[in-house]
Amino acid sequence: MNGTSGVVLCLVGGFVLIGLGMLVSAIRIVPEYKRLVVFRLGTCIGAKGPGVVILLPVLDRAVSVDLREQVREIPHQTAITKDNAGISIDFIWYYKILDPVESVLQVGNFEAAAQGMATTTLRA
Repeated sequence: MNGTSGVVLCLVGGFVLIGLGMLVSAIRIVPEYKRLVVFRLGTCIGAKGPGVVILLPVLDRAVSVDLREQVREIPHQTAITKDNAGISIDFIWYYKILDPVESVLQVGNFEAAAQGMATTTLRA
């Protein structure tokens, strides 16, 4: 084996390793309780899953969304009653995402927005 064939062999081996790495990174296994919201070149192409999802390595970006019911605790909120008495409240709120695409596209941080809405509703 001469020097030229060694260089060619190294280049081919490198391309094969890069190709295998891209193939492995393109395959995602999505559990039953999650969805992937897929963006191709910045445009939403929809929610994928559950099961095996194949993404285009350079073109696609996926955002994972959990569809299970979530529980959050808001510690120690102060509210004023109708007779102007101050009370201290600790509360727990539950939420569940029904539409994963809308939860990603319409709100920057869905959990913070839902928490703000729950706190505002409690004080009203």
